[in-house]
Parts: sequence; structure tokens; C-alpha cells
Amino acid sequence: MKADELLKNYAAGVRDFTGANLSEADLRESNLSGVILDKAILDGANLSHANLANTSFIEADLNGANLSNANLSNSSLSGAILDGAILEGAVLDGANLSQANLTVAKLIKANLSEAELQQANLQAANLDKADLSKADLTVADLTQANLTQADLHQTNLSGANLEGANIEGTILDRKGE
Repeated sequence: MKADELLKNYAAGVRDFTGANLSEADLRESNLSGVILDKAILDGANLSHANLANTSFIEADLNGANLSNANLSNSSLSGAILDGAILEGAVLDGANLSQANLTVAKLIKANLSEAELQQANLQAANLDKADLSKADLTVADLTQANLTQADLHQTNLSGANLEGANIEGTILDRKGE
């Protein structure tokens, strides 16, 4: 399916695009809120500045996708493959990223407040200045992750692997203690 076909179907009221192949699709600045892209292939797709609030990407392949500044608020990305994905400035507050693979993903200044990241793979991810306040990172793998100046106040890090992670300037509570 090509980007223009998806947008035409979306305008006609279609919201279920389970398994759609949108590799390299250019969906910049598109409004796709409430869409179902479970098991979809968005390898290398450009979704920058797109509105994907309340969208479902369960086990979707977003390997290397550009999701910078996208609104993914309350979206379900459980088990999604986001290796090397660009999520700079993305809004992921309340999103479910449980068991998602975010290896080497760029999450600079991303809003992940109250996000569910249980058992997520964030190895070598760049979370510089990201908001992870109240996020659940239970048993998440943050090996070699960059958490410089990230906001981790009230974040659940039970069982998380922080080996080799850069936590310089990390905010652990509202007082910066």
C-alpha cells in the first residue's frame, strides 16, 4: 500500500491497516489518529510531525522509521521493532512500549512520561533530555543508553539494566536530589 492510498482510505473512514506494507512511505504531517497498524511494515517510513495519537502498532516493524515530533500519545507499540528509529521530540506520553525493541533509537527530548516500557530493549538508545517521569521501565534493558539530563522522577526502574548507561545530570526527583 502506498502512502496516498492509505490517506485516501483513512479519509473514507478506514482505520484498520493491520499488516499494511508502508516501507519508505512519506506520511509527514498526516493525521492518522486512531489508526490500527498492528504488524504493519513501516521500515524507513517518514512519519515526522504526524498525529498518531491512540494508534496501535503492536509488533509492527518501524525499523529506522522517522517519527520525529510525531504525536504518539497513548499509542500501543507493544512489541514493536523500532531499531534505530528517529523519535526526537516525539510525544509518547502514556504510550505502551512494553517489550518494544528500541535499540540505538534516537529519543532526544522525547516525552515518555507515564509510558509503559516494561522489558523494552533500549540498548544504546539516546534519551538525552527525554521526559521519562512516572514511566515504568521494569526489567528494561538500558545498557549503554544515554540518559544525560533525562527526567526520571517517579520512574520505576525495578530490575532495569543500567550497565554502562550515561546518567550524568539525570533528574531523579523534582528536587533534583
